[in-house]
Amino acid sequence: EVQRLRAMLGEMGSSLQKLTNSIAQVKLTTMPYEASALAEDLKKKLDATFPETQHAVQWEADASDALLESDPQILQEAFLELFANAFLHERGEGPVVATATTDETHFTLTLREPKKKFEAATENWGREPFGQMAHGHYGLGLTRVRSIIEAHGGTFTARYDTQTSELVTTVALPLHQT
Repeated sequence: EVQRLRAMLGEMGSSLQKLTNSIAQVKLTTMPYEASALAEDLKKKLDATFPETQHAVQWEADASDALLESDPQILQEAFLELFANAFLHERGEGPVVATATTDETHFTLTLREPKKKFEAATENWGREPFGQMAHGHYGLGLTRVRSIIEAHGGTFTARYDTQTSELVTTVALPLHQT
């Protein structure tokens, strides 16, 4: 009985820690990070984190070696949350298409997720915590993603393309200006 109670308390503590991390203010420890390395590292981390989905993502990476000033660990956390959502929620037929590009001022990652159906409003994407709650999930993932992206000086948008039945999520991060 004592062991069972300890296990329950351990699970509660773990859940409470996750919840706290989800709503806590993002604190960055930044470093220069090449945009092309970010894209490549993200692909590797995605394959390691979700090995069963390796063939579910079609990568189109054309990012330069331009530098971002970022916290790579926290930034990857945000991107992995976007992919996790793409794999879990109302997934349609076909791959998730991930496009990583750079221009003169920004690194941009765009995810095009096929959706069977999509009825959610995207104007406040990631601004409404506790929107979709389930056991052990508090609907804070996109809120955390938005906080991380904005802490990096970036933007986070989503829209549903009715012609292609795809949710298009775009993250744009400023490149380091020297």
